[in-house]
Amino acid sequence: MKRIFFLFFLCCMTTLATFAQEKKTYTLEDVIPGGNNYFNLVPKNIPGLQWWGDVCVRADVENIRSIQLKDGRETILVTLEEVNQAIEKGQKSYQLSHELKPLRSLMSASLPWAERQVIVFQQNSYWVEYDFGQKKITNISRLNEKAANLDFCTTNGKVAYTVGNGLFVTDEGEESHQINPSQTEEGVVYGQAVHRNEFGIYKGTFWSPKGSYLAFYRMDQSMVTDYPQVNTSTRIATLEPDKYPMAGMTSHKVTVGVYNVKTGKVTYLQAGDPTDRYFTNISWSPDEQHIYVIELNRDQNHAQLVCYQAATGEREGVLYEEKNPKYVEPQHPLVFLPWDESKFIYQSQRDGFNHLYLMDTKAKGESAWKNGKLEGSTYLEHLKVTPLTQGDWLVQDILGFNAGKKEIIIGSTEISPLQTNLFSLNVKTGKRTLLGEKDGMHRASLSESGTYLIDNFSSFHVGREITLLPTNGKKRTTLLKADDPMASQFKLPEITIGTFKAADGKTDLYYRLIKPVDFDPNKKYPAIIYVYGGPHAQLIHNTRFYDARGWDLYMAQKGYVMLTVDSRGSDNRGQAFENCTFRHLGVEEMKDQVKGAEFLKSLSYVDGERIGVHGWSFGGFMTTNLMLTYPDIFKVGVAGGPVIDWKFYEVMYGERYMDTPQSNPEGYKGSDLKQKAGNLKGRLEIIIGGTDPTCVPQHSYSFLRACIEAGTHPDFFVYPEDGHNMMGRDRVHLHEHITRYFEDHLK
Repeated sequence: MKRIFFLFFLCCMTTLATFAQEKKTYTLEDVIPGGNNYFNLVPKNIPGLQWWGDVCVRADVENIRSIQLKDGRETILVTLEEVNQAIEKGQKSYQLSHELKPLRSLMSASLPWAERQVIVFQQNSYWVEYDFGQKKITNISRLNEKAANLDFCTTNGKVAYTVGNGLFVTDEGEESHQINPSQTEEGVVYGQAVHRNEFGIYKGTFWSPKGSYLAFYRMDQSMVTDYPQVNTSTRIATLEPDKYPMAGMTSHKVTVGVYNVKTGKVTYLQAGDPTDRYFTNISWSPDEQHIYVIELNRDQNHAQLVCYQAATGEREGVLYEEKNPKYVEPQHPLVFLPWDESKFIYQSQRDGFNHLYLMDTKAKGESAWKNGKLEGSTYLEHLKVTPLTQGDWLVQDILGFNAGKKEIIIGSTEISPLQTNLFSLNVKTGKRTLLGEKDGMHRASLSESGTYLIDNFSSFHVGREITLLPTNGKKRTTLLKADDPMASQFKLPEITIGTFKAADGKTDLYYRLIKPVDFDPNKKYPAIIYVYGGPHAQLIHNTRFYDARGWDLYMAQKGYVMLTVDSRGSDNRGQAFENCTFRHLGVEEMKDQVKGAEFLKSLSYVDGERIGVHGWSFGGFMTTNLMLTYPDIFKVGVAGGPVIDWKFYEVMYGERYMDTPQSNPEGYKGSDLKQKAGNLKGRLEIIIGGTDPTCVPQHSYSFLRACIEAGTHPDFFVYPEDGHNMMGRDRVHLHEHITRYFEDHLK
């Protein structure tokens, strides 16, 4: 009897254990940003990690802690309670005109001075400095309640910020100085990013190294056409126009001003007529005497590095020039060597890949044009130039310097175009030494002396690993090893990567293939290609799920084969790989995506009659184009925020890759999808944000009109008041909607 009971008990326990090990299915709430459970299912992170000189610190909600480099032990430096006590005292002693409310978290605080025990943070309309050695507020600067684009200068303690189109700098106490004229200048913007954030531009103010000057952009848009965006959330819809210079039309004019902090005087660089010119990558010399600007013509095929006198704005001369019959695209400001202020690093793609070049301001170059390795590239060196890196790979980032060893710390694709790896680069010998793991993607920040990195690393096999990594190659300290919580809770699909040849028959293209969950090789599955295909984007990396999005995994769970191909025209493979699409966007990229469709058809488990395609932005353009150009291959498509006609796209990006409609009418006609509206055979849905400032609604509206006239029937969905991308709950709804469309028409 006891034996029978024991066997029964053992059987029950085995059944319970088996049940407990069964993995769940995931929902869009689990895998889409904005979903209720999304952040619980990404690998753990350590937010708030930063450097305080050479001390690693972690700012969380309640505390700021220092972390020992050798063993990871933590010590509390600052508590939220003591900061709020100091705020309460400071409120009284500073006699503030507006209430300074208690902080709720220390996560946004930073420690900008290695030699001072001070944190800085923004609270309500104030910029606050708190000395945790003295446990008191040491400075409070009043900001406008509508302050944006804050730029804090660590050397003078002042904050530059914008309010509307105006530019301000904090003075003593609660006063701020307005740099631009106080009277309204219609259509003129100060202190903000210009040229629609192309050329690596992400801000509009640039403090000099010692804080004596503030360089800033002034953008006159008064001559630019208004695009009539409409806000439908008001009782009567309200016109809220965007300044939007379309390809071939009048663009804005940019000048660079210099504000003298001591005198309050503003001087403008004497660059000449700014019409049809781009002013990019503003840099300061270490002694604050000179400003450097990389200037381009509107054709974007001739770049000049120009030096100006900071105090007078006088143009001193051109230091370096580069030309290419297709385009030159500078994206990085100069970086001076901390141990030799006469030399700086310039980044260029003149040899086909982005590399580093050391330029010497005290030595003349050869005043003769030379040919670069990139086809058609020529350059002129007015000063001495020494290549620091070379090869069929590219430098992605300069993290900083180890001045003691005269090394640059860089991130590059040298190991694989699917990765970012960290290296130290000896400036004298050119020797590169790998730092950290050879595998995966590394995002890192460098300590002040350049002797340690905070390395945040992940790969297909590693959820996340954060280490304190010495740049001398010695033993690292691991702060976090995190598994992927989805792997332990859910049944995931098989994900593989590989290569096949592009349509040119010689170039290797990377692909990512996701098989359905519970894959059965004897079944025939529908397939979807998720596509982007355009410049400055790469969809496949050696990271979690090989960069597959949550929606790709979700569709694999629903029984779809998912394929992504980084076609020619996409990022991190060099200029020739990217610019082969010049003046004819979509043509070569589509040929490569068709190779992807052919690859799918070669798989015994894919139903070649049920292939769909989905993409957003450039990917929306590709999706629509593929549905219209290859209607017998692609049965269903969902195109988000698509470019339909490149004449409707903005000047800077559009003309770089297509030239102007006036100079390239054939190319614009060939990529105008309205011309192909009659080719639609399958089911195509267009989805847009109702006030999209990037791919303006006119693209999709004009396509609908063309389809009406051609007698074809696409579907259309709008997210009112949303921009180019849907965020939060709208993003979950969007992917529910896309899923339903494929379920209804492809499955």
